[in-house]
Amino acid sequence: MRIELQSITDVEADVLIVNLFEGTTQPTGATGALDQALGGQISALIETGDFTGKFKELKVLYPFGKLKAKRIFLVGLGEAAEFTHPRARQAAAVAARAARDHKAVTVATVVHGAGEGHLDTALAAQALTEGTLLGLYQVTTLKKHQTPSTLTDLIVVEADAEKYQAIHDGIERGRVIADATNYARELINRPANLLTPTNLADAAQDVANRFGLGLNILGDQELKDIGANAILAIGQGSPEESRLIVLNYHGNPDSEETLALVGKGITFDTGGYTLKPAAGMENMKTDMGGAGAVLGAMQAIAQLKPKANIMAVIPAAENMVSGTAIKPGDVIVTMNGKSMEIVNTDAEGRVVLADAITYALRNGATKLVDVATLTGAISVALGRQVAGLFTNDTDFASVVKEAFHRSGERAWELPIVEDYSNAYKSNVADMKNSAGRDGGSIIAAMILREFVEETPWVHLDIAGVARDIEGNQELNPRGATGFGVRTLVELAFLQESQEQ
Repeated sequence: MRIELQSITDVEADVLIVNLFEGTTQPTGATGALDQALGGQISALIETGDFTGKFKELKVLYPFGKLKAKRIFLVGLGEAAEFTHPRARQAAAVAARAARDHKAVTVATVVHGAGEGHLDTALAAQALTEGTLLGLYQVTTLKKHQTPSTLTDLIVVEADAEKYQAIHDGIERGRVIADATNYARELINRPANLLTPTNLADAAQDVANRFGLGLNILGDQELKDIGANAILAIGQGSPEESRLIVLNYHGNPDSEETLALVGKGITFDTGGYTLKPAAGMENMKTDMGGAGAVLGAMQAIAQLKPKANIMAVIPAAENMVSGTAIKPGDVIVTMNGKSMEIVNTDAEGRVVLADAITYALRNGATKLVDVATLTGAISVALGRQVAGLFTNDTDFASVVKEAFHRSGERAWELPIVEDYSNAYKSNVADMKNSAGRDGGSIIAAMILREFVEETPWVHLDIAGVARDIEGNQELNPRGATGFGVRTLVELAFLQESQEQ
């Protein structure tokens, strides 16, 4: 990606993107310069009401030789008072997708919001880059004939040399985070026959090798040796071995603080003997959405280098039906010694996470965030654009919420209701792994809390947001969203600031 310090009227590109806020009567800045070069075309659109600047509105103009650019895209930014970096990200995605639809090869653009939008220049450049790269992402398929995007070059145009470094820094940070999010999408979208627990461990090995992370991978025998019976129990119905994948980033060796990111890695979920309905079961390849988000975040963290210690723990297994699969009514003893009656084999995520959380705590985690496609109930409660957040520590939760604010991803805190603890009591074990439909997301979080001890903890239920069913969001095509990558990266930097 290039940054060009030149007059916007001199840039050569298939598409040149500028913007306008809603309610603007006279274009200024870069848009005003283009309006003048085009003989008042933009002013005429405003005057006739053919372009209002409404958020995500887009108009294509043709300069007919008056500029070196072949087309002008005018994108609406909405009301200036409501403009934020998430909106800058969305506007960039809308314009980038339109440029791809026009089969553009080279696109030039201004940084949305860095002028009249009053956004921090680096943050605006980061949002521009993320929006462009996330919006352009296409699902990799095994189709014999695919039509690849022709867009290969994005030129960021800025006439003020004093903003160059901030724009450069924002672009680089945005590129790293967007690439990591798209990497997570690639993993999560991968068919389950091509992404087994072993394949997921291989992907972690590749990330560790490329970006200098510590790595430890535990197979079935190692899991037996440490008593990780919960992970083994869920995977015992599959011929594929389970894995516990551990990545370490030591950004602050002088600190004893370690933030653990625990990602659910069920590479396929049939529901076991509590079998899922056939309709839509193919989407259960995305039940490792938490693992994908954590692995993507670690890729970005290793490149951006926050001064903090981050541990990633991913329990990976297939939840299958066979003669060896776990049965309703079976009782297992988890890694921390608590017993669990398995009354619903489709409530397997909280089971494998129990051992993963215990492993993280035993290996130095002082704060913990788990990310999991845990309950269908969460999408009933919050829909498919907001994750559920649960916590045992309001101070730590406020830090995680700030990370969400910075990333532009969305979560909403739901309560822990102590009276619900009776619902998962068992006659034969310390607890059951499910308590039915009512309060399903809350009870799932409370079961996880049984293994957290006193450690500050946040649970993110991303079952509703990890996959975009319709593909009608600007930043997401149909399929995996990579939700959580951006927030976890921001959280790593907040962890850095808290330790200083």
